[in-house]
Amino acid sequence: MRLFKPLMLALLSAAAIWGPARAETATIRMTWYSDGNEGEVMADLLKRFEEQNKDVKVVLDQVPFKAINENLPVQVASGQGPDIARVVDIGGLSRYYLDMRPHLKDAAYWEQNFGPFLEWMRPAGDTQSIPGFMTQLTVTGPFVNKTLFDQAKVPMPGAKATWEDWAKATKEVAAKVQVPFPIALDRSGHRFYSLAMSQGTKVFGANGEPEVVDEGFKRAAQLVYDWHASGVMSKELWGSVSGTAYRGANDEFKNAQVVLYLSGSWQTSQFDKTVGNAFDWIVVPNPCGPGGCSSMPGGAALVAFKSTQHPKEVARLMDYLASEPVLSEFYSRTLFVPGHLGLAKKGVAYPSASPQAAAALKTFTASASEISPLAYRTQGYTNSRIIFNAVISRLGQAIAGETTLDEAYKRITSDVAQQIAERAKK
Repeated sequence: MRLFKPLMLALLSAAAIWGPARAETATIRMTWYSDGNEGEVMADLLKRFEEQNKDVKVVLDQVPFKAINENLPVQVASGQGPDIARVVDIGGLSRYYLDMRPHLKDAAYWEQNFGPFLEWMRPAGDTQSIPGFMTQLTVTGPFVNKTLFDQAKVPMPGAKATWEDWAKATKEVAAKVQVPFPIALDRSGHRFYSLAMSQGTKVFGANGEPEVVDEGFKRAAQLVYDWHASGVMSKELWGSVSGTAYRGANDEFKNAQVVLYLSGSWQTSQFDKTVGNAFDWIVVPNPCGPGGCSSMPGGAALVAFKSTQHPKEVARLMDYLASEPVLSEFYSRTLFVPGHLGLAKKGVAYPSASPQAAAALKTFTASASEISPLAYRTQGYTNSRIIFNAVISRLGQAIAGETTLDEAYKRITSDVAQQIAERAKK
């Protein structure tokens, strides 16, 4: 007994020393990309979280948007991904997500405020898991250089104007003030579908499976093809990359080289900063077509991965970031349209926004209320990224003169069917 008691005391002392040290070593890695200042804001919020949670360290890895699309899927598939990441292919990565429900303080809060968007994050057949939340709801729409319209003395198309109306007006403006890009459209399948929805595409067949190339789709593709041929759009943008590569026109717009730029609400913060008072810019509602005037919804979600070694700590961090006061501050400082139903209803104040940015956010918020159910369904579809990539790759080839539109349609149909079948085998 004399030997046993000192030994027990020594073990208890060691436990007292090493126990807390081990608790302090829970490191959570978050992979993050930014369109504007949101990385800076997130870093600030994480610092506050760490001050309140001494047993958790959060490493914020800020990467280019390209890395989220191309590198992250490979990492998570191999089990080497981060604990948390900001993703845009929300449905495509769903099979890797962690269901945080058992570890959250109040799952009902998440259901109440993120319910419609949780459906985007869940694998087919799953109606219960809570993998993450929207860092923002995005809405596609055109940014217009109002100063160029004023200088050209060309009337700006009004409410419910069609894409053809805008193409005619912007080409006239560009010719009069000698700028190279009447219309710029992100080289992105998602942005193309903002046009395709207005042209009446149905995306899905009667059996619920994708039937991408329908009459509405062909109308949209023909518009983009013809615009490149007539100079309304420039091959300098779409032709500078190939395959599924994204190409935006941010630099061209901020340098006053673009009359109308079809992008989305996530650009508001950036243009508020980079354009400043160099020229007057506004956001107009999505132009109309035979299928209506719906924008495409979207956004980025902050999601947890099931490969994490710290599910409880991850859920604690996500509870903090998704809480109403913290998320309200995040939306306010980043000039994002809220992806939280409670905050969308109450409204978010944007005290740092210029009058131009505040007006843009108001227009985007109004456009969000008019998004069609089909647009939501398309964005939330598990294989939407497959469709978007096939469309932009093959349509890009047709525009570059490498193939015809008819051949592009055949290849899009083939690509989508093949890649969905391959994904189903995994």
